[in-house]
Amino acid sequence: MKRARSGDRVAIHYIGTLDNGRIFDSTTDREPLSFVLGAGEVFAALEEAVVGMAAGEVKNLLIPAEKAYGPHRKENLLTLSENQLPVGSQPKPGQQVELTLKNGDLLPMRVIRVQEGCITLDGNHPLAGLDLTFALKVDSISREKS
Repeated sequence: MKRARSGDRVAIHYIGTLDNGRIFDSTTDREPLSFVLGAGEVFAALEEAVVGMAAGEVKNLLIPAEKAYGPHRKENLLTLSENQLPVGSQPKPGQQVELTLKNGDLLPMRVIRVQEGCITLDGNHPLAGLDLTFALKVDSISREKS
């Protein structure tokens, strides 16, 4: 039986949940996630879990926040006064916005609070600070020709 090893292209189906049971992502209704083991295309902890698995094998995996999107960092919060916002903008909590940095790069942020005269933005990944649980199943393994 062929087992996944570094350099193999693997395809997995998964259901990702949070501690409260909420599903944050799933491949149930779409194509499996495909990646090359050892290429750093997914979390290292996910790669490590798949190594040694065979097609059809299932596994549950808990990835702590530190090994997923990292901790939720207060330094990634930004509060702006309404006079710093574009004229006519009416941001709402949960809305995604992009700030243009001085070098021209775009920084994605999420509106988390709108109060009289100011808005608070969060630059953390929405899953930062959260442990992630994956129910995964290896769909296929293919070896690259050397």
